[in-house]
Amino acid sequence: MTPTLIFREARRDEVPAVLALLRDDMLGQAREGDDTARYLAAFDAMRAEAANHLIVGLSDARVVACYQIVVISGLSLSAARRAQIEGVRVRPDLRGQGIGTALIRDAETRARAAGCTLLQLTTNRSRRDAHRFYDRLGFTASHIGYKKSF
Repeated sequence: MTPTLIFREARRDEVPAVLALLRDDMLGQAREGDDTARYLAAFDAMRAEAANHLIVGLSDARVVACYQIVVISGLSLSAARRAQIEGVRVRPDLRGQGIGTALIRDAETRARAAGCTLLQLTTNRSRRDAHRFYDRLGFTASHIGYKKSF
């Protein structure tokens, strides 16, 4: 049974809770740092960008899930607007209870409300459970992603 959830824009004081979710797995442990000031500055920059939103899922007033959604206007696909989601996380002890599905449904609702016709994401090749989850929700592994660090 899915716990009662509320999804809303994150507040600045919730950044440490979101960071804990991002650090929760082997990939996050290796790439997320300890400098909270850096993450707070990034949160402030995100808030200044009208199309960039950090969303938290709350259960009993505690952050249990999160994702970032960015609305992108473009010319391709007949000038489609799309939403990119990143940093999709659910607290590990609450996985398997429908929170992830509710999170994606919330992202879909926000994307549609913003006039998007496509919801897209990238996920690390090693996240096999995440791949099955996204497949089950109707996402298609349609592209090969590339990244270049600077």
